[in-house]
Amino acid sequence: MARALSPTTADAPSVTPAAATARPRRRVRRGLFADYLFLLPAVLFISVTMLYPVYTNLRMSLHDVTVMTFLRDNAPYVGLQNYRELVADPVFHKALGLSLIFTAGSLVFQFGIGFALALFFNRPFPGNATLRALLLLAWLLPTVVSGSLFRWMLDGDFGVVNYALVSLGLLDDGRYWLIDPSTALAGTILANVWVGIPFNMALLLAGLQGIPQTLYEAASVDGATGWQRFKSLTLPLMRPVSLSVLLLGLIYTFKVFDLIYIMTGGGPVDATTVLPIYTYRLTFSFFRFGDGAAAATLLLVGLVGVALLYLWAVRREEAA
Repeated sequence: MARALSPTTADAPSVTPAAATARPRRRVRRGLFADYLFLLPAVLFISVTMLYPVYTNLRMSLHDVTVMTFLRDNAPYVGLQNYRELVADPVFHKALGLSLIFTAGSLVFQFGIGFALALFFNRPFPGNATLRALLLLAWLLPTVVSGSLFRWMLDGDFGVVNYALVSLGLLDDGRYWLIDPSTALAGTILANVWVGIPFNMALLLAGLQGIPQTLYEAASVDGATGWQRFKSLTLPLMRPVSLSVLLLGLIYTFKVFDLIYIMTGGGPVDATTVLPIYTYRLTFSFFRFGDGAAAATLLLVGLVGVALLYLWAVRREEAA
């Protein structure tokens, strides 16, 4: 005779495979919801501080925004007319060329001197950390302070640069470096190089310290000279870091405004009117808000394009 089931055994519900898998899924959903909830403040911050201003700037670039239409919020829609006017403006072409010269000149010296200093500080010696901290002061100083400092140093009457060159016999008389159109841009490049060297040095030094020393030791055992180790080990292994430093330097330098504005204000006779200065003048000197927004949009698109090109090249290299 079959044994009767107890009430406890008979009433126990059976757990189906579907119910067993549904519980982990609910836990995963709760975990994803919590993750998105933690990301929400960052998304809101980026949206408010970056995406909305970009959208507003793009919208203004498609309208004929003046002081009156801006206050009344009834600017007429003109499509791409502001962009066509910019492309046809010879001052825009000159500003673009000056921006390229300023960026290229700054990057060459910032990166070259920064790399040399990184190689120098990569070797232990007494006072290494102290010297590095002192060099970083140039980068930590506010740009307004750096610009004012170089404006005084390059002053034609009381500048220390003139005093040093005249004392060494390299000049017969002082020059007005920032008033002369032929030397004003070089003066701003000099200041920007001084500001950017510590940043390049710090990042490149971090990359050098990430290279295993055993590779250099093995190369030395094989009889490689210092130059051969640098050419065959340091340069190839530093390539990703170097490209990142150059990209960051390009983005920062191409949009430099405050340093040049403090030193020359874009003058003399537009000799230092780079794209950010040109955009500022359109917007706040001539009150052509639509044209200024169009110039800012072109600047943004150009920098984003360079960044995307860099990411594409990196992914292609990793895939290869």
